[in-house]
Parts: sequence; structure tokens; C-alpha cells
Amino acid sequence: MSIASTSVIQIIPRTRRGVELLLLIIAVIVSVAAYVNIGVTVQNEVPASTGYYAVGIALLALIAHLALRFRAPYADPVILPCAVLLNGLGVAMIHRIDLGLTAIGKTRGVPFAPQQITWTAVGVVLFLAVIIVVRDHRRLQAFTYSLGLAGLVLLVLPLVPGLGANVNGAPIWIRVFGMSFQPGEFAKVCLVIFFAGYLVVKRDVLTLAGRRFLGLDLPRARDLGPILIAWLASLGVLVFESDLGSSLLFFGLFLFLLYVSTERAGWLIIGGLLFAAGASFAYSAFGHVHRRVTDWMDPWAIDGGQVKLGLMGQAWGGILGRGLGQGRPELTLYANSDMIISSMAEELGLTGLIAIILVYTLIIERGLRTALGCRDIFGKLVATGLAMSFALQVFVIVGGVTGLIPLTGLATPFMALGGTSLVANWAIIALLLRISDQARRPQTPAAPVSDETIAMAVQKQ
Repeated sequence: MSIASTSVIQIIPRTRRGVELLLLIIAVIVSVAAYVNIGVTVQNEVPASTGYYAVGIALLALIAHLALRFRAPYADPVILPCAVLLNGLGVAMIHRIDLGLTAIGKTRGVPFAPQQITWTAVGVVLFLAVIIVVRDHRRLQAFTYSLGLAGLVLLVLPLVPGLGANVNGAPIWIRVFGMSFQPGEFAKVCLVIFFAGYLVVKRDVLTLAGRRFLGLDLPRARDLGPILIAWLASLGVLVFESDLGSSLLFFGLFLFLLYVSTERAGWLIIGGLLFAAGASFAYSAFGHVHRRVTDWMDPWAIDGGQVKLGLMGQAWGGILGRGLGQGRPELTLYANSDMIISSMAEELGLTGLIAIILVYTLIIERGLRTALGCRDIFGKLVATGLAMSFALQVFVIVGGVTGLIPLTGLATPFMALGGTSLVANWAIIALLLRISDQARRPQTPAAPVSDETIAMAVQKQ
């Protein structure tokens, strides 16, 4: 008499939501502590708005966490806490600069810190919408060309008479119902999805077909045409709008995704040559590019220039910084937006700046890990593009503020003052987490097989 038994190895995957909650608690505590420290140092008392700030950031973090727990339980547990930490520290520094501007009599009406918290709430609402509506990132591939067209329309909007607005010398804004928005931030997301969707279909052609020139395999013009048209159109509009940083960002995303999808190093050479030619042309043809390069080469020649004041503040901060609330970041132009990294370096020192860069690096690393673990090519390219958008943006910003490259005026993700950038970055985080949920989610296990069935199969052999 044989007794049939079943051999089953049951593996219960861990969602790691508990780890995420612990990291969120730490991020909220650090953010609130920085806010209180600034108030005690500058005003010799705990800020009256501490409760509002603490409850607000804690509630928003909890809502985002619960959305992932119920809608994307296998999402990466590190990305959201990093975003909350950067957002919280950014609001604290904006509050610090508000106090500094008030002390020197340069207030501009309503303080900016409460506005930034409001925009954070709007960003979390969009985060929830993306997590709930986009249940499978692969469905976005069906909207490849629609999103590409939407991206181009968003880039053109600031050029529409009566709709476009010039803010701080940059005609990259639109004004609706008395509020200013920067549509290029959302165009970045649309174009990443467009590039990814198009390259999924055409990557074999871009890799194999075409002519060989100087040792490089070039694709046919008719296959590369749509993506080149999109790139040239976005680059032309952005240069015309005096937004050098976004032009560099979009070109870098295009080139990197093209290289990742084809695995052809020749594209990097072609891209480098195109970038060198475009940079030379922009330097000689556009006055704002020439001024930025000149300011970078000799920042001390311009009295009161952004780069000069930012470098002086960082030098004064030194290795460990002056301490939160003990520096003078408000003396730097746009200290709460373009130069907020310089403000952080002045009060937290080189050590604090490195810590902030490491937090950004964690987001980028987890995004690229998501791309590696994703099971479909489209998801791999979208996750790679979104992660590299953070990498390129942080490199361009930190490089410009520290004098490594010319200053471009891009917004520091999650930290700089600005509602459009903050909301768009929360949408990017939501997409990354949605893709990571798909990548980390265990596949449906096969049906268990009994020992008797295995024995009968062996006997037949």
C-alpha cells in the first residue's frame, strides 16, 4: 500500500512595509527636529507653526505609506522615506530663509514655507492618483505617441501669447487663474514614457539595421525619424525659452535611454559630438548661455552674482557647517530655489551636503535596481529613464552650485521652492514605486506535484 504525499515548499515573500514605516518615522523626526532647531536658534523659541508642520508632514507620509501597503505592497521600501526626508528638509530650509529675509527686511509677503507644505499635499494627492489609477505600468505603453505629443504640447505652452509668463527672466512658465506653472516638469515624465515605448518597438532596428560609418552602426533615418523629431523639437523650444538646464536634461535622457536599449557605445560618441557642437553653437548664439559660462569661468568678476555668493557661503560653512539657523543663506540670490543646495552646504557644511547627495543616490540606486528586476523591457526603460532624470538633475544642480559646471537654473528635486517641480517629482516617485511593485511581486507558483506522480514519471523513463 502506497501513501501519496505531496512535496511543497512554501515561500512567503516579505513586503517590507514595516521597514518602510520605520524609515518614514525616522525621516519625519529628522525633518521636524531641523524645523525646531532653526526656530530655537533664530527666534530663541520653538516655532508656533511646529505642530502644523509636524502633523502635516507625518500625515502626508502616513497616507502615502497606507496607499502602498494596500495598492502596491511589494513596492521598494526605501524610495518613499528618502523622498519624505528630502521634502521635509527642504521645507525646513525654506522656513529658515523666510526668517532670514524677514530679519533683513526683504520679505515678499506671505512666507514660502507654508506654500511649500501645501504643494507637498498636492504632490501626495497626485502620488495617490498614480498608485491607484496605474495598476499596471505596462498599460502606459499603449499611450506612447499620445504621451509624446502631450510632452511636446507642454513644452510649447509657454510660447502661447496670453498664456506664457516670464518669471525671473525665464519664459518657461504659464499663468492660469493667477497661478504660475512650469509645464516642462510634466513634459519630462511624458517624454520618458514616449522614449521608452518607442525604443521597445524599434530597438532591434536601431541595433542591427542601417549603414556602418567610421566603425559605428547607424540606423535608418526613417526608423530614427520620430524620436529625432521629438528630441529636436524639445531642444529647440527649450533653448528658445532660455532653459539651458532642461535642454541638457532632455538630451541626456534621450541619449542614455538610446544607449541602454541598444547597448551600442557608439551612441555615446555620437551624443558627445552632438553635445559639443550644440554647446559651442549655444555659447556663441545665445546671450544667456554666454553669460552663464562667463559667470562660471570667473564668478568673482560679477559683484553680487549668484555663483559668487553661493561659493562664499559654502566656504564659510566649511566641513561641518555654521549650524542650522547660524549662517546667512538669505544673502544669496534665490537661496530658497536655485541655490538651496548652497544654503544647505553653508549651514550643514560639506558633511551635510554629502549626506544629502547620498540620499539622492539611494533613490537613483533603488530606481536602477527596480529596472534590473523588472520583467518587461518597457518597464526597464521607464524605470531607468526616471532614475536617470534624478541623477542628471542632481548632477547638473550640484555641479552648477559648486562651480564644477555652469549654473543652469534647474530645480533641486523635493527641496527647492516651487510647486510644479515638487508635484511632478512626487508623480515620478509614484511611477517608480508602481514599477518596483511589479518587479518585486512574486510570480504565481506552479501547482504542487505529488511524490507518486514523480515516481511514475521516473519509471516510464
